[in-house]
Amino acid sequence: MKKIALLGSTGSIGRQVLEIVDRYPEKYKIVSMSAGSNASLFEAQLNKYKPSIATFSCAEKVHEIKEVPTETTLYYGENSLIHAVTPECDVVFDAVMGYAGLNAVKHAIALKKPVALANKETLVAGGGLIMPMASNAGVDIIPVDSEHSAIWQSLEFGKRKDFKKIIITASGGAFRNTPINDLNSVTAEDALKHPNWQMGAKITIDCATMVNKGFEVIEAMWLFSAKRSDIEVVIHPESVIHSMVEYSDGAVISQMGTPSMLVPISLALSYPERLETGAKPLSFKNTSLTFKELDLNRYPCFALCDKAISLGGVYPCAFSAADEEAVKLFLQNKITYPDIYRLIESALEKNQNAPLSFESLELTDKLARATVLDEYRRIKC
Repeated sequence: MKKIALLGSTGSIGRQVLEIVDRYPEKYKIVSMSAGSNASLFEAQLNKYKPSIATFSCAEKVHEIKEVPTETTLYYGENSLIHAVTPECDVVFDAVMGYAGLNAVKHAIALKKPVALANKETLVAGGGLIMPMASNAGVDIIPVDSEHSAIWQSLEFGKRKDFKKIIITASGGAFRNTPINDLNSVTAEDALKHPNWQMGAKITIDCATMVNKGFEVIEAMWLFSAKRSDIEVVIHPESVIHSMVEYSDGAVISQMGTPSMLVPISLALSYPERLETGAKPLSFKNTSLTFKELDLNRYPCFALCDKAISLGGVYPCAFSAADEEAVKLFLQNKITYPDIYRLIESALEKNQNAPLSFESLELTDKLARATVLDEYRRIKC
């Protein structure tokens, strides 16, 4: 039986991990779990799965958790997450949102625990530190994102290194058909209406701006030892092909399926075995597949991410932190959709590069967030 440390159990990915666990109770056991601020759902999960360790980041809401199983030790507060990465587990499933996920992966590597990675910030901000650490420790970083799982599978589970090009597909998000001039007036509610996928709020906004795809380019560079020039992004509105790999002989290998995160989540836990997930089968009857070039006039944030990649160092970290704060403001209806770009751009302009270290990443993360909030106050005054 595989023992799982589940980080981010109340989020969209975390809840689907638990669906897989429920489907195969003889194969999987939750030994630790963490949540951010959803006290009521977390309490229900604790009493269903009865983990040895539980952590809850939001100290202000911990009093809302009324009942904790006697076999569960509950830690709470901003830095409590690290306790959920327990020596008891066989795999750490990192589905938390934000920079906190990076420290959890760092701790998992120190314990020589394989990581099923659904936290983007780990590699976007700290891939230059995390991947060498994992390699030196002999720790597997297993991709969970549908795109990176597709690439991983198309590379024969990472065994093939002779690829010519990685092709990452993108649905185009909620505004793929919205006239560009109308984007000034779209709302967060509009942006959350993703045409294909059911995901958390932050990642759905990132899909609309194409920031999510910029992050995936950075992640693919680290996961598959690729150069930026080795990676192409194309708009694929149907979300049937989740990504592709082109080889030197001209062959292109893809992974296809209906839009469901259950497939990459299950595979990250069961590899090399494949298990039935309950995902809707893909039908090819009356199905068409289309591809379009990514329009930077529609998705200027993608170009900003490419700029951060070219600048290197701590710039991707600054980009990631700035985006997180800008999206929070947009979801709170405090800024317009185009303001997301303006705030990220300001953070990149004011960022200063530094040698890559965990200390420089933490400082960059804090400064970029502060810059976004300062700029927000300035433009709204």
